[in-house]
Amino acid sequence: MIKKQLNSVLIKPSGPDCNLGCTYCFYLEKAGLYHQQKVHRMDEETLEMLIRQVMEQSGPEVSFGWQGGEPTLMGLDFFRKVIELQQKYGNGKTVGNGLQTNGLLLNEEWAEFLKEYNWLVGLSLDGPQHIHDHYRLTPNGKPSWEIVSKNAKMLLDKGVATNVLSCLTDNSADHIEEIYNYHKEMGFDFMQFIPIVETDKENPRAAASFSLSPEKYGEVLCKLWDLWINDFQNGIPTTSVRHFDSLFHTYVGIPAPECTLQKECGVYTVIEHNGDVYACDFFVEPQWKLGNIKQGRIINMLNSKKQHQFGCMKAKLPRKCKSCSYLKHCFGGCTKDRIKDPMDNGMPRFCTSYKMFFAHAHTQLQEMGRNWIAQQMQMQKEMEAQQSGGTYNAFNDFVKKS
Repeated sequence: MIKKQLNSVLIKPSGPDCNLGCTYCFYLEKAGLYHQQKVHRMDEETLEMLIRQVMEQSGPEVSFGWQGGEPTLMGLDFFRKVIELQQKYGNGKTVGNGLQTNGLLLNEEWAEFLKEYNWLVGLSLDGPQHIHDHYRLTPNGKPSWEIVSKNAKMLLDKGVATNVLSCLTDNSADHIEEIYNYHKEMGFDFMQFIPIVETDKENPRAAASFSLSPEKYGEVLCKLWDLWINDFQNGIPTTSVRHFDSLFHTYVGIPAPECTLQKECGVYTVIEHNGDVYACDFFVEPQWKLGNIKQGRIINMLNSKKQHQFGCMKAKLPRKCKSCSYLKHCFGGCTKDRIKDPMDNGMPRFCTSYKMFFAHAHTQLQEMGRNWIAQQMQMQKEMEAQQSGGTYNAFNDFVKKS
């Protein structure tokens, strides 16, 4: 077993606590794991221990992802302390920080901090008001779009690096063109779309009513691909759709950065507010608890037998998948999507979706891949002819110029 490097951690400093009560949220129920307290907050001792461990055990580059629940409930002073501790224990390392937020508590002071320290913000915004407010409501049932959209504009106006993350549900899937165009008009260049599927709480033999069906997701992917391709200018993409960016890697023999499109998962850990360490954001469950940072080292938990077993689950696919020509591109999708609807009988929930998409876009992806490889060969020849040294980040250049 190859030892994994500690390159990134996902941290939930406020645990499952949130100032929204989104209908489709799977994480709110995690409060049951920590029912001894009504409010969950990471204390300074745990924070310092966490950052010190990560800095000591990681390589020259490491990224921290701050998520929830809603991480901004911690207050801005908590994140100022994060910077202070990263600088204290950094020892010259390159450190990246990402904040995944619903945007409700953001203001100009937050924006100035995020801009100053070069944080990447992932903003949850499902699209125009009638789509966003369908499921993204406060615990009291009030809409959230007006505040979130205002704060989104503020972040962009302040020059904060901001990606938009939209959840795809039974409702929003019918409006994907409207959502895509809305995000463009807002000024978002980087978009991420997450298909939602959860088990029905009343009927554990079925998916919840808001879950995205395989057929609808397939239609969404095809439509989104066409919208993305049609926006190319002189062969150059004007927007980034994370799934397509990641998928492209698989067509040029480069491992996809998105764990959903990798053969195995378990390449990072999730750390809860009290220091508990879990295998994955979607598997914060007792059976996948790896330990606690107060009793063990994160790098050892990342390379533990339990984490290895978790990672191998992804490769355990039905026989149909093993003989599928598209397996090297989808790798069965996310493990969680194979267990949320028992009626899927162990098949990847979105197998039909992927097949619909590949039937639509596979040829274009192959052509893009061939063109990219040809470009790299040509550049290699030119570099050798010039006898130039150094390294060249070919993929990032291609994404910008293809």
